[in-house]
Amino acid sequence: MNRTVTRTRTTKETDITVTLNLDGTGKTEIDTGIGFFDHMLNGFARHGLFDLTVHAKGDLEVDSHHTIEDTGIVLGQAILEAIGDKAGIKRYGHFMLPMDETLALCAVDLSGRPYLNYNAEFVSDKMGEMDTEMVREFFYAVSYSAMMNIHLKILDGINDHHKAEALFKAFGKALDMATMEEPRIKEAWTTKGSL
Repeated sequence: MNRTVTRTRTTKETDITVTLNLDGTGKTEIDTGIGFFDHMLNGFARHGLFDLTVHAKGDLEVDSHHTIEDTGIVLGQAILEAIGDKAGIKRYGHFMLPMDETLALCAVDLSGRPYLNYNAEFVSDKMGEMDTEMVREFFYAVSYSAMMNIHLKILDGINDHHKAEALFKAFGKALDMATMEEPRIKEAWTTKGSL
């Protein structure tokens, strides 16, 4: 089964192309024009073992908002297309990730019902050229466009860089688990008959 998808979104504010291979080895080619965001996406892909290519051009002269939000939309669309009818996959995934003084939790459900439960506080307004508030906006965009349930929590932490990076890496690990094959079933893992 080939679970590699390319999705593109072009608006007056952004032009974004994402290629995602759920069964990769963590290879990345990422250029959004926002160095810290590139670093976050690289951590997500590397630790989820996804091959990820992201080329984004956005109105960075305004701020980072449109580029990050729209990248989340396109990545979410790629995830949704790559998992298809969800037959034979685990559906649920979770990971608790330590990063120095920080402890992050991510749990996901590829339920077909979008929801983001997010509990993370940051001290600084920016990390590099990325507005700190865009961490939540990115995951919100992914949750809705991928039609998935995402819970993200910082259980402990001081350093904003560590907190953001731990969330992205934990999301990668949890999504990897949720998209893994479950050899004991052939259909979608639900009592409803389909997701």
